[in-house]
Amino acid sequence: MPYRVTFVCTGNICRSPMAEWVLRHHIEDEGLDVEVDSSGTGGWHAGDGADERTVAALHRAGYRSAHIARRFEPGWFDGYDLIIALDGGHLRALRSMAPDEEARGRVRLLREFDPDAGPDLDVPDPYYGGRADFDLALEMVEAAMPKLLEEIRAALKPA
Repeated sequence: MPYRVTFVCTGNICRSPMAEWVLRHHIEDEGLDVEVDSSGTGGWHAGDGADERTVAALHRAGYRSAHIARRFEPGWFDGYDLIIALDGGHLRALRSMAPDEEARGRVRLLREFDPDAGPDLDVPDPYYGGRADFDLALEMVEAAMPKLLEEIRAALKPA
């Protein structure tokens, strides 16, 4: 059974699909048995594609993308090994809908995996910004990937 990771932001059109496709790139390169997807805490963009600025930032950096936005549902907790929030608001929302302490423990902030993140672990929402804001969000996502991949590799090792 594959290890399952999901990324969660607000509307699932900017930060979480960005993180999804960066991790997909790495797990495909390594051939890891991991399924990755994303969703949002809100459903107002459900059915939409990723923001065109997200897609452009991903493509400029050499990543693929294909995406349909959806809302994270409370019944999904059992389907994931790791649920990664992009900011503190998402973390609180996810933990408040978790059915139990074990599920709450699987919810983490992405920038917890960035050793240079400092005290502010939020990936700022680039939605109301421009190209530089999307590029900064992508840089923050990429900075967290090495340690996130380490954690995934460790979880995939036989006990």
